[in-house]
Amino acid sequence: MAGQNDLIEEPEAAALLESMLFVASGPVSLQRLARTLDVSPEVVRGLLRALEAEYAGRGLRLQWSGNEVQLTTAPEAAAVVERFLGLETTSRLSQAALEVLAIVAYMQPATRPEIDDIRGVNSDGALRTLLSRGLLEEVGRRETPGRPILYGTTPDFLQYFGLGSLQELPPLAREDEEEE
Repeated sequence: MAGQNDLIEEPEAAALLESMLFVASGPVSLQRLARTLDVSPEVVRGLLRALEAEYAGRGLRLQWSGNEVQLTTAPEAAAVVERFLGLETTSRLSQAALEVLAIVAYMQPATRPEIDDIRGVNSDGALRTLLSRGLLEEVGRRETPGRPILYGTTPDFLQYFGLGSLQELPPLAREDEEEE
């Protein structure tokens, strides 16, 4: 089985891994990277963690989405990168869109009726906006009557908010803590 040549030299493998991430057009699975380098996914994960440490305090970051990873610019460089590329300042999301995004980020996958129930209002417009901006995507259908669409966040969501992974979301405050 391919992926068992774990004797590859670490500096060489890390450089090759970095090159692959640089040319990739989006997130790449650990399995694909491991197959390409002919090493195990565990070796790739270790090399990626070493690259992550190396990038700390520099202009690049690794952004994780489950078992997929991509190379991105550091969130703190966003304004300069946007100016360099001649992009307009990122337009702000409405309060409704932010509410929907937060609900999906913490509950995912979530259906529109679940989102509407939490917000107490219809969320169609905010969902359409978030889908068109690529911050949310359809991830399946719930196996209940009507088979409602399930929504989840995208790697663009992580990049928009400068997160390396969903684990970096701040913890939710519990209601009993808020009342103190």
